[in-house]
Amino acid sequence: MPQNSSRSGDIAPSRYPGERLGLPEAGPHSVGRLGRRLGAIVIDWALASLISLAFFHYDQWATLGVFALMQVLFIPTIGGSIGHRVFGMRVVAVAGGWVGVWRPIVRTVLLCIVIPALVWDSDQRGFHDKVAGTVLIRA
Repeated sequence: MPQNSSRSGDIAPSRYPGERLGLPEAGPHSVGRLGRRLGAIVIDWALASLISLAFFHYDQWATLGVFALMQVLFIPTIGGSIGHRVFGMRVVAVAGGWVGVWRPIVRTVLLCIVIPALVWDSDQRGFHDKVAGTVLIRA
């Protein structure tokens, strides 16, 4: 039976993360890799924990709320969370332009659920980024 490349789901594998998005393989504007992502989330969670400790005696729900608030506030204003910026990354809309307000909200809600962030595609975009139409790139 001949190969039918027009069937749904027949997408050629990419050679590197971000290729199908038109992003470079390495350097500025390439997809932010796992090490940077983990470092960024550690910084963001540590900051949220410190704020929670200072104002809420380290309540777990307050920590999660502070973490979410930081994501929603900083992504549209400075291009990413504090951890993202420390590790030289930013969140951008796949379609281009300003990321807006709704994308960070959707992305953050899914990120706080955790599971969507653990499901990646071949472009190393978590489900939370896919649904929000965003990608985390190197600045």
